[in-house]
Amino acid sequence: MSATPQRLRRSRRLTLTALAVTAGAGMMVAAALPAGAASGGGAAKSGAAKSRTVDVQMLSFNDFHGTLEPPQGSSGTVTERQADGTAKAIPAGGVEYLATSLREARKGHEYSVTAAAGDMIGGSPMLSGLFHDEPSIEALNKIDLDVSGVGNHEFDEGKTELRRMAYGGCHPVEGCFEYGKTFTGAEFPYLAANVTDEKTKRPLMSPTFVWKKGDVKIGFIGVTLEGTPDIVTAEGVKGLKFGDEVETINKYAAELNKQGVKSIVALIHEGGLPASGAYNYDCDVPGAGAGVSGAIVDIAKNVDPKVDALVTGHTHQAYACNIPDPAGNPRTVTSAASIGRLYTDTTLTYDRQTKDIVRTPVTSPKPVNKVVTRDQPKAADMTELIRRWNELAAPVANRPQGFISADIPGRGSPEFEKPLGDLIADAQLEALAPAGKGGAELAVMNPGGIRSDLAYKASGGEGDGVVTYGESFTVQPFTNMMNVVDLTGAQLVTALQQQVSGPVNGASPKILQVSKGFTYTLDMTRTGADRVVVDSVRLNGAPIDPARTYRVAMNEFLAGGGDGFTVLKEHKNKLVGASDLDCLNAYLTNNSSQAAPIAPPAANRITVVK
Repeated sequence: MSATPQRLRRSRRLTLTALAVTAGAGMMVAAALPAGAASGGGAAKSGAAKSRTVDVQMLSFNDFHGTLEPPQGSSGTVTERQADGTAKAIPAGGVEYLATSLREARKGHEYSVTAAAGDMIGGSPMLSGLFHDEPSIEALNKIDLDVSGVGNHEFDEGKTELRRMAYGGCHPVEGCFEYGKTFTGAEFPYLAANVTDEKTKRPLMSPTFVWKKGDVKIGFIGVTLEGTPDIVTAEGVKGLKFGDEVETINKYAAELNKQGVKSIVALIHEGGLPASGAYNYDCDVPGAGAGVSGAIVDIAKNVDPKVDALVTGHTHQAYACNIPDPAGNPRTVTSAASIGRLYTDTTLTYDRQTKDIVRTPVTSPKPVNKVVTRDQPKAADMTELIRRWNELAAPVANRPQGFISADIPGRGSPEFEKPLGDLIADAQLEALAPAGKGGAELAVMNPGGIRSDLAYKASGGEGDGVVTYGESFTVQPFTNMMNVVDLTGAQLVTALQQQVSGPVNGASPKILQVSKGFTYTLDMTRTGADRVVVDSVRLNGAPIDPARTYRVAMNEFLAGGGDGFTVLKEHKNKLVGASDLDCLNAYLTNNSSQAAPIAPPAANRITVVK
């Protein structure tokens, strides 16, 4: 299938920008042919009477995180539930395969729109992150993404950089990365309905977008989670206010209705937790939406019935559920895992007379999550894009940092304590323990900052077991500066309790990764803060003294109270050290050789009672 010509998509983007309305409405309306549309697919032929309804294909995905190359290790697989109840791991992901999958899926569908639910960039592997995610925006343009909501990671480098991603221009410090080329920005609208400027009270970016083809109109509303400031560095969201997801969606659904747009999809960067990790798990058993929990359930139950479908993200989980709206009508709620391993295929049956989506089990086939397999042809334009940017990155990316003897699971580990988390915490402790570097006695690391595994198998020509700069960057892409601070023993214990309690982590625990010598028991048979067995908390075998002051190493995100660890903001006597990435690379270099590679840590510092 031929792609939409670049100049036409550029014209469309500029037209959309010009149509943005300020001060509250901020609506965007475009009358453009959807990217990738093919002839046929149920549309009336010229001169023939149109049927009352037409099926619109919606392809969606979320949490791409700039993952252009196939992700390594367990992070690069999805779990498929077999007929006999067993599980099968399937290698998946890589933008070369994602592009092929989407293009093949669009064939035969004249009405096809592609949408995303945030975190398209940020927390990215080196190939994209080294260039401030310009390569990923270019790739998303080429795969004909029509619209995306923002996620929390779109704010990693602040609002000015997000606007640059949307509207183009070279980096303000590093300039243009390719000679003679200026970064042109996204050819799709980024929506941020619930993100407003604290001073002007206006939306940071357009709240809505209306996709049109012929007499078919579908409105999109994009929101990120209200708790974004809790999981992004303070500098990244400075001067911004993040509103309630439900209130915002309902507000703009009403505004779209006033404009005559009755078919509405919400792109929500907030998600749920399915009872099974298998992508093909039926979350509507034993009843509609019964197999999924988490924040998205309450959102789905309260979003106005005017909204016909919810495309969600953030939790990196896979589900395609049917959670009834407040009026009791069936409504799809979907998420396609993360990093381009899945996409969701949803059929929206559009009624030309009412201009609304027909939502009954009979007329609306259930959405399906489909695997982006690696046994299909690669998209040639994506292969060339990857080659071009890899060539620019090669002098830095291919530099060896150290050696490992086997896979060291991080992001791909389902356990609270991750072997790679232990290694990272040890690296931070080693770097910041000297008196002149901060005198750290222990280190703690947020699990969300571990973006990948360290894979033993070579990703290029470096050889098995060699960890390159590009691979370590993929694990620690944020370049957070390390802090060493004073905390009392009582504050340390409170931080451990905040892992499993409070408004941020009570329902979905975030377990800090800890350095060697720091041990304790986590009893998950208890509830809330009581899950931390206080008298089990020890440092180098000695019980933690509530009154004593300890020097603790952590990244600036945690030191600012990120991920709900508000007690960590109460620190004193801060010293700023090297970046987290520099600490990791130094540790790999200083503690491994080809003859003596680093083995995966045992991950036995936290005793978990289930």
